[in-house]
Amino acid sequence: MSERKVAIITGGSRGIGAAMVDKLGELNYNIVINYNSDHSKAKAQEVADAVSEKYGVETFLVQANVADFDSCQHLVDEAVQHFGDKIEALVNNAGVTNNSNWVDVDHHAYEKLIGVNLMSALHMTRTWSTTPTRITNATSSPPVSWGGLTGVINQADYCASKSGIIGLTRALALEFAKQGVRVNAIAPGMIMTDMLRGVNQDELNALAATIPEDFIGDVKDIAGALGYILTAGYLTGQVISPNGASC
Repeated sequence: MSERKVAIITGGSRGIGAAMVDKLGELNYNIVINYNSDHSKAKAQEVADAVSEKYGVETFLVQANVADFDSCQHLVDEAVQHFGDKIEALVNNAGVTNNSNWVDVDHHAYEKLIGVNLMSALHMTRTWSTTPTRITNATSSPPVSWGGLTGVINQADYCASKSGIIGLTRALALEFAKQGVRVNAIAPGMIMTDMLRGVNQDELNALAATIPEDFIGDVKDIAGALGYILTAGYLTGQVISPNGASC
């Protein structure tokens, strides 16, 4: 077996993030998974244990509030101390939403959202002494599909944060190209997660009817896009959107 690479993923404790952790394990990465709260730690540990047992890779959990620069630095430092100073892949997947119209949203709420959704990616790509060779940024997450690509009602702050992620991705791809660092983004369409599973069947059918392919995607579809990005050559500065032809 070839020597394992190392990846850090934020927001990897459930849904799309958990599927991405599984894909990283399949690709023979040792994986650093961050968590913020005790609740997310328990979820992250379940994901980590399952992937370690399934693929024989090593997983390592680190507590970090990714909206805070010093906490991101701590996450990276802990990863380097545990696995060494060569982290090959960074997956910026952390994200939250307020689900509020712009008139009513509190400024503390959208400041927190910007911190988690946008500033975390800025922080995580700024803390390195040696930049990972693969950086992948998530530009949206269910149920706010395509938030970085199109406007979504009652999601102005979310769309602003994820559009910023696209700008960051394209700019860093240009800046890092000659260093052999590839920076790409994934913009998931409507994907079946626990949140959507809580919707009644009629509402699910109505959601599926808005998708040209007539079905809601699976978290494995997004993990597959990550797998492609991590293994493809000559690919950087791109936004890949598995969305069933929805946009």
